Amino acid sequence: MKTKIKICGITNEEDALSASDLGADALGFVFYKGSPRYVDPRDIVNLCKNIGPFVTRVGLFVDASASQVKDAIHASSINCLQFHGNETEDFCNKFGLPYIKSILMKDDVNLLECCNKYQSASAILLDTYSEALKGGTGLKFDWSAIPKNLPCHLIVAGGLNNENVSELIDKINPYGVDVSGGVEVRKGKKDYNLMKEFILGVNNATV
Repeated sequence: MKTKIKICGITNEEDALSASDLGADALGFVFYKGSPRYVDPRDIVNLCKNIGPFVTRVGLFVDASASQVKDAIHASSINCLQFHGNETEDFCNKFGLPYIKSILMKDDVNLLECCNKYQSASAILLDTYSEALKGGTGLKFDWSAIPKNLPCHLIVAGGLNNENVSELIDKINPYGVDVSGGVEVRKGKKDYNLMKEFILGVNNATV
């Protein structure tokens, strides 16, 4: 099965179109104002106006209120949600869209328990834990901490780039991979060649 590719932290139309044209399956838009990659939900329609219909548009939230999530859905063209905070399954499941639940890889995390806790999630995303940042750390976590045969679609993020993504797929064979800083020239601005090399790395590694 082809490993799915999400390019996260898209902030402008050029990067959205480039990522789509290169073969990304999903684009991620950060609606958390504490992030340097924050984008206003009202801008998403214009950013994606030339994007094909089969590219998933993911809105990322961190402990937002229900009204904030609903307003963002209404204002934008997103068709998938990603929750990166302490949201409960009931909260994540109340907006009528598929959702991804992010789990930070702390030392004591129980991933089997997380999969069971968020059974309604379309996927569980694993990201590097940092006290200072909510995602986008650019740091890799210990992949050996991921148990085999988890009962959920698994997306891996955290410190991925064109040099290590093939190794990840060979070792873990996740449903998908999520990259942000690993394909940037600076926070919020993607590099076309880095995106191309990353996507080629995924496709070449996928059995």
